[in-house]
Amino acid sequence: MHDALFAYEPLIRLGAFAGVFAVMAVWELLTPRRRPAIGRNWRWPNNLGVMAIDVVLVRILLPITAVGLALIAEARGVGLLNLIALPRWASIVISVVILDLAIYLQHVLFHAVPALWRLHRMHHADLEFDVTTGVRFHPVEILLSTAIKLAVVAALGTPAAAVLIFEVLLNATSMFNHSNVRVPAQIDRVLRWFVVTPDMHRVHHSILRRETNSNFGFNLPWWDHLLGTYRSQRGRPIEESRSFLTPDCAGAGASGSGGVGHRSSR
Repeated sequence: MHDALFAYEPLIRLGAFAGVFAVMAVWELLTPRRRPAIGRNWRWPNNLGVMAIDVVLVRILLPITAVGLALIAEARGVGLLNLIALPRWASIVISVVILDLAIYLQHVLFHAVPALWRLHRMHHADLEFDVTTGVRFHPVEILLSTAIKLAVVAALGTPAAAVLIFEVLLNATSMFNHSNVRVPAQIDRVLRWFVVTPDMHRVHHSILRRETNSNFGFNLPWWDHLLGTYRSQRGRPIEESRSFLTPDCAGAGASGSGGVGHRSSR
């Protein structure tokens, strides 16, 4: 089981990515949330090219994948969950939730620390908001993010299956919640209690500082609610919550951010 998981991990992740990307790309064509001001012909090759560079650098510069590290930790009994007798399903659920919390806290950190924001603002500087925005990240940010994830996996003793589930979910939800798709308000109102929706995350890509320092979640929306960074803005016209930033988008992040502790404005 473990050998098969490790051997087929790249194919599983690539298949999930390609499937979700195709679905979201078609959905954007059929029912876009807003009409794009910039076409795909220029942006998509650039954003997907950045993603390709990220993948290659991680494979070259980091000696092990998160799934591989999880398998080693499990074999050697390293990490908290490898020291506690829990049902397999419980260890997987706990791991996925804690990994998601780690990503949320990392995201807050990349907004709060000026040096990290200079990396992360490459993601926010995209001039449109669509499925490819969800894969547009500075290579150094991806390397740091992967290193943080490896540390959490080792300390927690995350099952390899949980790591793979989390990474597939994170990639899928990142593409979903960055997509330029129209989700009916009634469905969005319910869905955003369980997963970060495009309308919820679009607020985070606002040019307004108080809004970009909110809705940090990528997968689960609960951390924003529990830690006071949730901002609804469901009723705002789309023109008032545009995704693209001014050329100097530094003002939306760490420099003079004024904190990230916004309460829900519902």
